[in-house]
Formats: sequence, C-alpha cells, structure tokens
Amino acid sequence: MRHILDSAVARRNFIASLGGAAAVALMSHEARADALEGALNAGVSPNMKDSQSCTPEGNHHYPTVAEIEAEVPTRSYRRCVGGLLLNTKGNVKQLAKMPARPTLWDFFELRFMGSRNHCFQSANKALHNGVDEEIVLACLLHDTVQELVHTDHGFWGAQMYEPYVPAQTAFAIRYHAALRFYPDAQAGYCYPDEYREMFGIDYEPPPHIVQSYKYARAHRWYGAARAVTVNDLYSFNPNSMVNLDPFKDIVGRHFKQPEEGLGNDNSPSAHYWRTLANPDLPL
Repeated sequence: MRHILDSAVARRNFIASLGGAAAVALMSHEARADALEGALNAGVSPNMKDSQSCTPEGNHHYPTVAEIEAEVPTRSYRRCVGGLLLNTKGNVKQLAKMPARPTLWDFFELRFMGSRNHCFQSANKALHNGVDEEIVLACLLHDTVQELVHTDHGFWGAQMYEPYVPAQTAFAIRYHAALRFYPDAQAGYCYPDEYREMFGIDYEPPPHIVQSYKYARAHRWYGAARAVTVNDLYSFNPNSMVNLDPFKDIVGRHFKQPEEGLGNDNSPSAHYWRTLANPDLPL
C-alpha cells in the first residue's frame, strides 16, 4: 500500500495544492502539519482521486517516462523493494515473532500490514459485486506479495499462492498485473490515473506484459483476471477498515493451509513465506 505522498510527483502536487513552494515556505510548521494531516485524513492527495478515467484529466500534469527515470538517482532505494523490507521515511521496526506453524491469517496480522487494508477493501468490493468466491479470494490476496517485491508483483504473487489456491485464483492473480495496463470499457475498467502518475503519461508496457495480456485476453479465465482489476482500488481510504469475518469461510473453503505452517511445508514457494516471516536474516 502506498502512502499518498510516496512519489515525487504526489509531493509536488501536494505542494502545488498549497500554492507552491514559496507559499509553503511562508507557512508555520503548525500550518504545514495541519495541511498534511488534512490530506492524510482525506486518504488521497488533491490530484489522486478514487477513480479510473478513460482519458487523462484536462489540465493536470502527468509526468513522462523520462521524468520518472530522472528521479531514480535521487533516491537511496529501488522501487521494487517490498513494503515490509523498506521504510523510506525512517528506520524499520522490530517485527513480532511468527507462530511455529503460521497460517495465512497470521501473515495478514503480522506481516501484511501495508497491503492488507487495500486487499480487504478490494475483496469487500468484489464480494458486494457478487463475483465467484475464487475471484474474491484472488482480490483478497492479489497485492500481498508487494510486502516482498513490487515489480511484476502479479507473477510473483501467483507463484507464492499457486500451491494453496484453486488454479483460477492463481491465474487471476498472475494476469491482473498485465490486464491493468489495458482498458476494457465493456467490463467496466478504465486506465487508472494513478498509473499515469506512477509510470508516465507516455508509458508503453514491455513485451512480456503485451504477450501476457494477449494470452490472458484469449483465455477462458480472462473474466477472472479482469475482475481483479475491476474490483481493485487505485486510490483508497487508509482509514476505512474491513471486517475479516466475511472472508474466513471463503479462505477456509479455497485455501489449502498446510498443517506444518506456511514456510515449513516444502512447497515450491515455501521460501517466499520464510522470507516474509524472517526478513531480517542476513542470508
């Protein structure tokens, strides 16, 4: 889950909403704090609304790919690093110990702190939209791997969950990563404004994303992967919590919880769970 001022573009937009850098320089520390608190309470920056638009907003400046690339050497970290592994605003915190036989809910409680609220809201939206349980489960899980890695997270996430979920759920998690770059008006999905901010107004997906899109578009489970993008939220309220109870039965029916605990079962993706459980180990 991204902080609303994580990107340089979002910070510039926030400063511009206050009248520009010169106006901010004249503000007291208390006034600046109040303005930031107001933006945080709103859950979105002035130019990042909870919407998908089929065309870019009229006079809003979206960065180019070149402008985004120019920001890379200004940071001390790579954007692909997962949220659990990095704190761009200070030191990381000591993590709570995991149980000896951790369950999926233990990971949601103790390791998926950055992504869980977003995933709960997406799954809740899918539940209210009446989609199949296997797709609700995909919405619940689709971004949790971003605690480990951001880049190509749909593919990483599908591999992490494949041993434990129905094949259609894993397919939906894998290919939502490619489908999010391609609008489908008939399905109710337009290109998110946040992606114009994040990737650049002139961004073209790389060949593996193009190929994945074409494959998924022709697949019988296209609707499952597309439903994840439709029920995703591209700017969301960090203060809106979702009750876990509606998802417990769905997880119980469709998630194969290993008796030994996630990470201890020698599955092809057990190392993903061990890394999430113990991210401070040096090797």
